[in-house]
Amino acid sequence: MRTIVLGLILLCAAPPPAAAQDDTLKIPEEVKPFVEAGTKAIAVEAADLNGDGRGDFVLVLERENPAKDENDFPVRQRPLLILLRGADGKLSESKRNERVVMCSQCGGVFGDPFEGVEAGRNTFTVHHYGGSNWRWKNSYKFNYSRIDRTWQLVRAEELSYHTSDPDKMERHVFTPPRHYGKIDIADFDPENYKKAPKSRGRR
Repeated sequence: MRTIVLGLILLCAAPPPAAAQDDTLKIPEEVKPFVEAGTKAIAVEAADLNGDGRGDFVLVLERENPAKDENDFPVRQRPLLILLRGADGKLSESKRNERVVMCSQCGGVFGDPFEGVEAGRNTFTVHHYGGSNWRWKNSYKFNYSRIDRTWQLVRAEELSYHTSDPDKMERHVFTPPRHYGKIDIADFDPENYKKAPKSRGRR
């Protein structure tokens, strides 16, 4: 019973799964030109991402025919784009990352692990959930730096537990730049960000 309850808590606390978003996703007309050939949009969130008072977007695409690795998993399948609105009212691509959103087959028995993106003024967070007997959940939060004029990782939360003992949960929270220096959204790699040198400075 404890396993079921904990699983429901984790799932209910997260944004809707990407697959559900994709079924009802409405793409604003001004965002459609950024949906590249050979891709589809699986998430789009509106917010003032750099605090200038203008509405921007976080857009996540999915490639229809991505490259595969040696284990037949999609590679760089899901680009995340930050679309900023200029003083002329037009959108343009400001930043891109092709690693932060996990592939559609990377969630173990749960399948697609991407749970969505939350966006607000000067910030956005990417969420995942997956696993089998070992369950895991992660979220990566990026805030806008007015000094560096980019979005940098400010919080990474990783949680895991075994379904046979859900009360024994491991939770790790990292808060760059204190732990790993400055990490730009364009450079962020969930597989390697912990190797970033601490000497990369402070915000």
